[in-house]
Amino acid sequence: MIVHLASYEIDRGRWDECISRSFNGIIYGYSWYLDVVCPGWEGLVEDDYKSVMPLTCGKKMGFSYLFPPFFVQQLGVFSVNKLTEDAVKQFLSHIPEKYRYWEINFNTFNKIPQGDYVLTPHLTHELDLIDSYENLAKQYSENTRRNVRKAEKNNLNLVEKISHEEVITLFRTNRGKDVAALGEIQYDILRRLLKAVDARQRLVALGVANESGKLTAGAFFVLANNKAIFLFSGMNEQGRETGAMFYVIDQFIRKYAHHNLVLDFEGSDQPELARFYRSFGAKECVYLQAKQNRLPWYLHWYKR
Repeated sequence: MIVHLASYEIDRGRWDECISRSFNGIIYGYSWYLDVVCPGWEGLVEDDYKSVMPLTCGKKMGFSYLFPPFFVQQLGVFSVNKLTEDAVKQFLSHIPEKYRYWEINFNTFNKIPQGDYVLTPHLTHELDLIDSYENLAKQYSENTRRNVRKAEKNNLNLVEKISHEEVITLFRTNRGKDVAALGEIQYDILRRLLKAVDARQRLVALGVANESGKLTAGAFFVLANNKAIFLFSGMNEQGRETGAMFYVIDQFIRKYAHHNLVLDFEGSDQPELARFYRSFGAKECVYLQAKQNRLPWYLHWYKR
């Protein structure tokens, strides 16, 4: 039986145990992660926390809705047992009627039947790190190998203890200028999220400093359930010119090669970024977004 629970009704210990034991568990699904990115989130729970589905919810103009929070690529149904298409369908049928509009990004293991919603495929890119570094590096594109060699010739200084704020600032003052969706609210969520992940010793930070010790590129990877997610990065023009981000990712792969770990680049549908991730040998993986709009006709245009 599937039951809907409000945030205060959820047993967070049992919820997190389910995510930890799930064959498709991922860091986005843990209660403490959800508490940061979507305070007040709700959940669907089946068979005494054997399967769960987070409901990341909000309210606007008097209507309740579900949405994919920032810094969360995939959610959907998580289970300690194998999931069938019908099992996912059952969860969908238990989404409360009060949610008149929803967008849900399911995880790559969720098979979703056709229904009274629109399904849209999205891409992420994954690289299995179980092999040796030498074999993994052979899968790099020639352009990536060339950029890694260039970075090595530039004698870049790899640093592991980097400030969260410094990397955020690198992003905001460079590529972030063109990302209108990210404002102070979202950056504050990111600060609290990095702090929460770091406190649980699930954060890997890697950066590159120039000869003056100033950071030119930095990246954060989060670890859980045998997966490393490339969560956030920042880089300035000097970092771009010296191949710093190629170097950072190559160093991460070098460090975690021969580990039972999958590096998830967390995207992307954008051709340029997808090409960059594929250049490290990553493979395309598809996850589905389901969208339903049952708002009154005069609000049917609504989009969060």
